[in-house]
Amino acid sequence: MSAYAAALRDRLPDRTVELARTPKQERELAREARVVTGADMDPSLVDDASNLRLFACMYAGTDHLPVDEFTARGVAVTNAAGVHAPGIADQSIGHMLVFARRLHEAWRRARNAEWRHFQSFEVTDSTVTVIGLGAIGQAIVQRLAGFEVETVGIRYTPSKGGPTDEVYGFEPDAVHRALARSDYVVVACPLTDVTRGLLGEAEFATMPPDAVVVNVARGGVIDTDALVAALQSGAIRGAALDVTDPEPLPGDHPLWTLENCLITPHNGGYTPKYWDRLADIVAGNVDRLDTDTPLVNEVDVPGE
Repeated sequence: MSAYAAALRDRLPDRTVELARTPKQERELAREARVVTGADMDPSLVDDASNLRLFACMYAGTDHLPVDEFTARGVAVTNAAGVHAPGIADQSIGHMLVFARRLHEAWRRARNAEWRHFQSFEVTDSTVTVIGLGAIGQAIVQRLAGFEVETVGIRYTPSKGGPTDEVYGFEPDAVHRALARSDYVVVACPLTDVTRGLLGEAEFATMPPDAVVVNVARGGVIDTDALVAALQSGAIRGAALDVTDPEPLPGDHPLWTLENCLITPHNGGYTPKYWDRLADIVAGNVDRLDTDTPLVNEVDVPGE
């Protein structure tokens, strides 16, 4: 958070930027603040913050926030949508390359000091389905452009088109058509009623046995038990998970034991540039408050 505060001070030299290091400081500073930014804000702090006009959430998701209190106080809410995209997109491509070149097998043999040949493959000429064509999905497709692959996108409104060669909707038949031809399936969509459990036993059965699933969205988009079964049986070749369900993943969970499953601790979007990108959004919105200009990344708060 110190890096975030420093980035904000650099962009707002004429403003006072304070970093609350204790709950007491948070309470005291929030009472007078015009803008508060962070992961969350306790409802009691919202009630006491008489000058507050904007809460800038440092996450893309805002379903954990006290939306009723913000609405009642007339406080605008923004999120960090798009800030994660470059890092998550890089990690998604990295996971695909790991499985294409079988680097996880190389690491395993290196640990055992084994100088023994193994077969690797190429990403070129494969079909990559990206589920979700928001900022993250678009960044992934942009990075795929140089790999000479066919891309398929799945989004809520396929009539909008997209950067992929083809675009399907979330109808079950459409999803299965896309999965049946996919060498790689990258999950980059929000977790909603439509997407919860989107990839389950039937979907894994539809995928080719050489398919690899990369989840950089939310763990709940994938049925975890079905994924474990698909990985154990060889129904799919592998999975790379930056998110899991449950999360954090318990130490005794079977996913940890599978050599064809790569797990990272939900850190795909966090790089040193994260704070700079977020500070750009927040600093710009501070200036917009002065001119009643529409805010960037403003969230539609229920009841407004």
